[in-house]
Amino acid sequence: MITTLMQTDVVWADPEANRRKLDTMLSALPETDLVVLPEMFSTGFMPDPAGRAETDGGTLEWMLSKSKEYGFAMAGSISTEEQGRFYNRFYFVEPDGKVTIYDKRHLFSISGEDRIYTPGNRRVTVEYRGARILLQVCYDLRFPETCRNSLREDGTPDYDLAIFVASWPSRRVSSWNTLLKARAIENQSFVIGVNRVGSDPECDYPGESVLLDPMGRTVVSCGTGCEVSVTGEMDLRLLSAFRDSFPALKDIL
Repeated sequence: MITTLMQTDVVWADPEANRRKLDTMLSALPETDLVVLPEMFSTGFMPDPAGRAETDGGTLEWMLSKSKEYGFAMAGSISTEEQGRFYNRFYFVEPDGKVTIYDKRHLFSISGEDRIYTPGNRRVTVEYRGARILLQVCYDLRFPETCRNSLREDGTPDYDLAIFVASWPSRRVSSWNTLLKARAIENQSFVIGVNRVGSDPECDYPGESVLLDPMGRTVVSCGTGCEVSVTGEMDLRLLSAFRDSFPALKDIL
C-alpha cells in the first residue's frame, strides 16, 4: 500500500485557509492509497476550543470530497464541537464515502485538554485495501497498553499499521522518535507518525514525520522543520514474512 505523509504548517484557527493550502499540496501528489495529515490540521492544537472548534462539518466534507476526487483515503484529526461537547476527533475517510471515527482517548492534561475535551472510550481499527489500521492521536503514543497488538481468534494480528497524528512540540522530539520506533518493534507493525511543523501561541513543532517498518527502520521521512509531503510503500508481504519468521505476538500473555 502506498502512503503519503503530509507534514504541514497550520494557519492558526483558520480552517478555510488550511484547506486552501492543502488543496494545492494534494493536487501535486503522486499516486497514493492513503494521505495522512497532522493532529487538528485545520485549526492547530486548541486546548481552549470555544468559538474556534469546527461545528459545521466543513473540513470533514472537504475530506470526503477530496478522497472521492483523487481515489485515496484521508486521515487526520479535527477539533470538533458536537452537541455542546468538544472532541479531538480522528477521521479516516475512504473514497467510497465510508467514515471511521476515533476520539482521542488520552487527553493531554498538562495543557488542560482533559478539562475541555471529551475523551474517547474505545479502540478503533479500520480495514482498508488489505491492511488493518489502528487510529491514534499524539499523546496516545505514550501509552503502549492501549495500542498493544494482539492475535485475533483466527490467529491473525489485530492490526498491520498504527497511525499517530500529532502536534508534538520540538522540546520533546527525542521522545517522539523513540516512542514511534518502540511501538513499531513491540507490535510488529508498520507505524506512521505525522507531526506538524511551524508554531502556534504556545509551542514550536519540528515535524520529523516518518513511516517505519516493523523492525523500527525508516522507510521514508519528512525531515525537520519543512512543510512537505513524502510518499512511500508499506509492503504487506514484508510484514507477513517477518511475522512468520519471528512470531513474537503469539507469546503475549
